[in-house]
Amino acid sequence: MKKIIFLCLTAIIIQSCGIGNQASQIKALEKCTYKIHSADQISLAGTDVKRLLNNQDLNLGSLPGLALGLLRKDIPLKARLNLEITNPTSNAAAINEFEYKILINRQELVNGFVNQEVNIQPGQSTTVPLDMIANIYPFVTNSKVMNEITEFLQGNKNGGEKKGILTLKIRPSFKVGGTLVKYPGFITIDKEVSSKILL
Repeated sequence: MKKIIFLCLTAIIIQSCGIGNQASQIKALEKCTYKIHSADQISLAGTDVKRLLNNQDLNLGSLPGLALGLLRKDIPLKARLNLEITNPTSNAAAINEFEYKILINRQELVNGFVNQEVNIQPGQSTTVPLDMIANIYPFVTNSKVMNEITEFLQGNKNGGEKKGILTLKIRPSFKVGGTLVKYPGFITIDKEVSSKILL
């Protein structure tokens, strides 16, 4: 009987140590800083956005993929956003997986899921790629939004720069005692992004 009680107490102590470790990792994660480091592989309706930016006369209406997308009500925007996470704390921060939402001017553009374990040691940074695929038909058919997009894309001409607000919402999940537990709510990161990120 004493052996059974001893084994039960040992299991409880080990379990509570694991939970305490996860709690410190969650607190460290809350204090991490998040930054969109860069954007790669950006295409709009099958056309490389960098090629569009190099063209002196940016006319989105001249894209054949865009015209076809308008007919189908499906205009794909694909990109890879590189999210840099920096841990300024003295504890390791860890995520087993996370879901995310990307918003532009408070309108949700895309949501997704990253099934990748991310560990950020104290004082270190890591970059996590977020692959984004969105149908931007509702944005393109809104003339006000379309003008803002065009101005943002043309912002780099003649050494200029345009800025906009990008909101990233992350909801991490952690393993506690072998069970995946979702963070209560989303961690929201509002960032001003420059059109120079597209270069």
